[in-house]
Amino acid sequence: MAQISVYFRNFHAGARQRFYPLTAVVLLSLLLGGLPAARDYFSGPTAAEGHGQYNKSPVIMYSTRWCPYCKKAREYFKRHQFSYVEYDIEASAINLENFRALNGNGVPLILVGDRRMQGFTPQSFEALLK
Repeated sequence: MAQISVYFRNFHAGARQRFYPLTAVVLLSLLLGGLPAARDYFSGPTAAEGHGQYNKSPVIMYSTRWCPYCKKAREYFKRHQFSYVEYDIEASAINLENFRALNGNGVPLILVGDRRMQGFTPQSFEALLK
């Protein structure tokens, strides 16, 4: 019985020695931003995080139901707690007329105060907020 406990103690010590370098490599890669999720976590908050609820300018979006970029914008606004008004240009002739009056040539057309953005990417929306 004593031999078995010595065997397991030695085996455990060897496993610990093999495990530490692997742990160090994983932790270093996380700290140095080797993984995209780690880069996002360590890069700090974006310009929009937490600002959706404090944004004073109204956010207006002209969109359609089927547009994938409109869907991305909706999800982004919800995730960052932006209150916005959405006008579906296919649901109403008035919405389409207003969209055309703004010289819209594609959806989504996003208005933040007096600034406008055609299409949607999180980076360009954050730049629009500045």
